[in-house]
Amino acid sequence: MSRDQLPVCSWFARDIITLMQLTQENDTLFRLTRFGMINCFLVREDDGFTLIDTGLKRSAKQILKIAGQLGNPIRRIVLTHGHIDHAGSIDELSMSLANAEIAVGEREARILRGDFSLNQGESGKRLWGFVGVKTLRYQEMKHGDRIGSLSVIDTPGHTPGHVSFLDVRQGSLIAGDAFTTQRGLVAAGVFKWHFPFPAIFSWNRSMAAESARNLRMLNPTLLAVGHGESLRSPCAAMDRAIELAYRQCGRMLK
Repeated sequence: MSRDQLPVCSWFARDIITLMQLTQENDTLFRLTRFGMINCFLVREDDGFTLIDTGLKRSAKQILKIAGQLGNPIRRIVLTHGHIDHAGSIDELSMSLANAEIAVGEREARILRGDFSLNQGESGKRLWGFVGVKTLRYQEMKHGDRIGSLSVIDTPGHTPGHVSFLDVRQGSLIAGDAFTTQRGLVAAGVFKWHFPFPAIFSWNRSMAAESARNLRMLNPTLLAVGHGESLRSPCAAMDRAIELAYRQCGRMLK
């Protein structure tokens, strides 16, 4: 049955759940938001876009549509981590973009392959919420690698292999779930009664606090996150969030 043959309420309901809002953060960074709270990002390079994260399942069509409207192809896809709201459309995009490079952090790649074993010295809550990925044509990236203009930064804590990306041209930091801004800026693992999700969905809050501090040391000009709006000149807010994260871990900032 074609769209024209569907009842109006049916195709509207289908389209509204895949609809994404586009926000231009600066000359090179675009935020794509689904359901008002799940973000992925397009980073403009000389040869096209790098897509950071892929959102939930059924996000691929809108991501491709927006990239086309912005006039650039998607050349690369990178993931901050493997949770279902960040890697949900990786298989569909992999099929649609056969020539695009795909990169995943080397530690997180094991989890995407279904291996939830921990390294010696690792500990945390039970790992859950990960998408089953079928595509295996991804490269593994490590701390310090460059993907176009993006520097890869290890930020474990929310998940064992979580990574963030710093755009070295303008200092924009795309931090995945290392921070959230939905109810004020908080680091992964922090518990607040009115917004418990950063604590519920994070694996090791002590490592998350340390990763948040490492990101702050980069002095980003803009902080873009997986959930919530981006922050300009975020360092003072990051300081407060990190102080709270360390306090909840029973650790002292040095």
